[in-house]
Amino acid sequence: MEPDLSREALNRWRLLLGSHAEESLEGSGVYQSSEFSYQELDSILEFLYNREYGEEQGYRKEGGRGDAALTVPAWLNKIRKLFPKKTVEILERQALDRYNMTELLTDKKVLESMEPNMTLLKNILQFKGRMKGEVVKSAKEIVRKVVDDLRRQLENEVQTSIVGIRNRHKRGYSKSMKNLDVHKTIRKNLKNYDRKKSRFIIDELYFHSNIQHHNKWNIVIVVDESGSMMDSVIYSSVMASIFYKLAALKTHLVIFDTKVVDLSHRLDDPVDVLMSVQLGGGTHIAQALKYGRTLLENPSKTIFILVSDLEEGYPIKEMYRQSKEIIDAGCKFLVLTALDFNGNATYNQHAARIMSDMGANVAAITPDELAQWIGKVIK
Repeated sequence: MEPDLSREALNRWRLLLGSHAEESLEGSGVYQSSEFSYQELDSILEFLYNREYGEEQGYRKEGGRGDAALTVPAWLNKIRKLFPKKTVEILERQALDRYNMTELLTDKKVLESMEPNMTLLKNILQFKGRMKGEVVKSAKEIVRKVVDDLRRQLENEVQTSIVGIRNRHKRGYSKSMKNLDVHKTIRKNLKNYDRKKSRFIIDELYFHSNIQHHNKWNIVIVVDESGSMMDSVIYSSVMASIFYKLAALKTHLVIFDTKVVDLSHRLDDPVDVLMSVQLGGGTHIAQALKYGRTLLENPSKTIFILVSDLEEGYPIKEMYRQSKEIIDAGCKFLVLTALDFNGNATYNQHAARIMSDMGANVAAITPDELAQWIGKVIK
């Protein structure tokens, strides 16, 4: 049994290390390439990971040992048959993010076969300029699936935090435990008390209801579309589209690089918003803030949200001046250095401190926390 175990261990090491280690392993006197039993797996992994040894990584390009006939569609088909779903997602993510396999996004059939998720959404937004014709249509459908999923995840928190305040005199329909009306539930179920067994039986739970605000607050969201802010751009667009449908709020969404684009009229379709975003380019925050000020109808009932890493590409004093104008006008000014679920914000900390000292609320928060913060402000 010992030789078999050693052979299996060597086969696994050979699979892990790749074909470049084959010569060294054969030199051990134990491993024989003719006995390698993972040819199919090896071919699939080398199709992706041999790209690590390309000329752009500083290696001289040599002929590969993998299956020369393997194509991107065939590779995708094989990894889905041989690996679990999570592993497939990792391989797809590395193919796009690490090895720039844009064939995954420019071939309609390949694109449609991929798992709709946040990683694929970000890559579509990044490479959508290379897509043409029917591929764009397929890409939009994927974006829609991911965005709809994000909306479903976020809408409940937004509804709970923003739509209304608790009414302790009216039975409600928001059946979450934090809205449970304990006293009314006990009072209404007293008739069910079993004296013999000393047991209290609850037939029905009662909840506090929500009353919608009719005096609208204005929400102005100004979003930096530089490449480092991609996650924040996505979540800002989705959150803005949710806010847009709430009667309690009037919502504006503005994106910017060195130009300012007002997408407020497109908020009924966040997919349209995201497909309009042009990631990358320069950054002119002051200009975007100046435009945002033109949207202030009632500053005392306006929440002005700047989503940016504060890396201003123009004289930064003007950014501070525009920020002070917004604060002095009476707006609630929130500067988000990140709006996502990662919390790994990289931003201009010096600028953040100055803006905080001026009176801005500066933070890196999740979409849920944004909804809660807005809810506290408008109640």
